[in-house]
Amino acid sequence: MNTATIDQNKLESFVARAVSDLSSAYGGVMVSIGNKLGLYKAMAGAGPITAQELAASTGCAERYLQEWLNAQAAGGYVDYHSASNTYELSPEQAMVLADESSPVFIPPAWQTPASMWFDEDKTLEAFRTGKGVAWGEHSSGLHCGSAAFYRNGYRASLVPEWLPALEGVVGQLDRGINVADVGCGHGYSTVLMARAFPQSSFYGFDVHEPSLSEARENATTEGVTDRVAFDKARATDYPDRQYGLICFFDCLHDLGDPVASVRHAARTLAPGGTVMLVEPFAEDHVGDNLSTVSRLFYSASSTICCAHSISEGGTLVLGAQAGQARLERVFREAGFSHFRLVAKTPFNLILEARL
Repeated sequence: MNTATIDQNKLESFVARAVSDLSSAYGGVMVSIGNKLGLYKAMAGAGPITAQELAASTGCAERYLQEWLNAQAAGGYVDYHSASNTYELSPEQAMVLADESSPVFIPPAWQTPASMWFDEDKTLEAFRTGKGVAWGEHSSGLHCGSAAFYRNGYRASLVPEWLPALEGVVGQLDRGINVADVGCGHGYSTVLMARAFPQSSFYGFDVHEPSLSEARENATTEGVTDRVAFDKARATDYPDRQYGLICFFDCLHDLGDPVASVRHAARTLAPGGTVMLVEPFAEDHVGDNLSTVSRLFYSASSTICCAHSISEGGTLVLGAQAGQARLERVFREAGFSHFRLVAKTPFNLILEARL
């Protein structure tokens, strides 16, 4: 048997990368702790601060905070001033770690990999047997983490950028139409649209009742219950109200039969209506998706997206990196004649479809 020749430089480089990834995973736990204890918020705008001062302002134990601050400084999540032995959260770091309204606020998203670890036994069984794991079978951190991951991006872009990119849709919403939000989850997208367009009626559909309960609470908090309703329904059987706009926000690739789901959208779409499809950003070929963001999406797809699609029968398991070309084929097969990319972000493709 031939023994492989080891390139020591390549080995050391790869080990360094693997250790960096391991360090990031540890760091994610620290981010979650900092968020849940309000440590980042206490540091935001406070200037250079000692562990003792942070303890006094948060009520946490100084010795633990000293170690936490050192971990944050080592990871570049806070700035360290050696002359004064103080730590500072820069305005840029605060946008990511302390400002819950920021489009780049990320701490709650760490609930998703936490849930992936928690559900590892289910994933191992799925890999070995080929069976699916439904969305509702995962730990609750997945549902909250996913909603939080997308919420602020929708808040920043959905109403001011994505909807205006759709031909004629904003005018229709202003005049008043029925809107379906398929796979609405916690309803953040539904509520955002309802706040912006009070003349229209919005209907959110999902198969996960705990998420629908959260969505109803969100609608009540935002004062839009007069024009928003959330109901349990699949993407292939929600009621026909002749919708002027049907939305799929980061969910079509999770469905067991995307073609049947899009066909149902075609049956329930009002004349002149539009489907807005928002999907994870991806190029059409694997070789063009070898990036940090794609790694994140492929990993989630391995344990969450494909698993749910398979649990629903898996007629077509798109995965979270389907790409525009595969998505277009789904819509063409379902009878849509118009399909185009209208916008994109580092995390999403925004597409428009009409019959």
